[in-house]
Amino acid sequence: MYQIITDGSCDLGKVRAEELGIEVVPFYVSTDGTVYQKEIEEIGVREFYEFMVQNPNTFPKSSLPSVEDYIDVFTKYVKQNVPVICICITLKFSGSFNSAMNAKQIVEEEYPDAKITVIDSTVNTVLQGTFVTELVRSQRAGSTYEEILEQIEAMKSTGRIFFTVDSVDYLAKGGRIGKLAKIATGTLNIKPLIVLREGEIYPSGICRGREKAKKKIIEQTVKYIRENGDNPDLYAINVGYGYGYAEGKEFQKTFSDILKKYWPKSHTQVGILQIGATIGVHTGPLPIGFGIIRKFDAPDLN
Repeated sequence: MYQIITDGSCDLGKVRAEELGIEVVPFYVSTDGTVYQKEIEEIGVREFYEFMVQNPNTFPKSSLPSVEDYIDVFTKYVKQNVPVICICITLKFSGSFNSAMNAKQIVEEEYPDAKITVIDSTVNTVLQGTFVTELVRSQRAGSTYEEILEQIEAMKSTGRIFFTVDSVDYLAKGGRIGKLAKIATGTLNIKPLIVLREGEIYPSGICRGREKAKKKIIEQTVKYIRENGDNPDLYAINVGYGYGYAEGKEFQKTFSDILKKYWPKSHTQVGILQIGATIGVHTGPLPIGFGIIRKFDAPDLN
């Protein structure tokens, strides 16, 4: 037996995390830059997005889990002699991995027999939740501690997020603009197309209007599947949405219908997850896209 732990970037929500039996170490978010609250535990995701919508000129901030937060969680399992695997948001976005590593060292000093592995997942948000869900599925299928660590390394490079936002202003304020700096938005209704791979975000085009941007995101996701196995059943796929649940559900149905059209024998079930406050501070209230990663039991991962 071993325990899977992840940080709050996973965007699985309290109920889903409990169903999966994982422990989530939350991030902190602040709407005023002074008072920080634990996401979900102290401030709800819906409450957070409503604040953003009602205060469009205010840019909330996030803060990573502390070393002490990780120590508390690790120690709980170490005292029970339960090995731990901790999946953290990409190090290129946050120092959560470093907090977890420092906590691991401190706990191991007190408990020399502790078995703790901390992983830089190179993913985040809905993709991180999809990744963690696959790991739990593997665990429940009987994978040992060592086997699942091998699967993690094979899987994480296959993860992609294809998405758009209504504006890059939040990315700019949060210091995540990077390679997106040359994308022109805010005029002529131009929307950016963005891809996350191997822990970093890159521009993947622009579109005039949100509907065209969503259509292009679907095209990019289909292209990725075609070029990497040509079979959606090899992948775990989730729609990620922010404030607009209805838009997310419609996007989910549209993509599911397209998968059936192109791969009529496919059994792929496209899920849907709400992008949480941890990532929402960087995307604004209206991100939408896909998180896609190779399943743990895909043929070329074994």
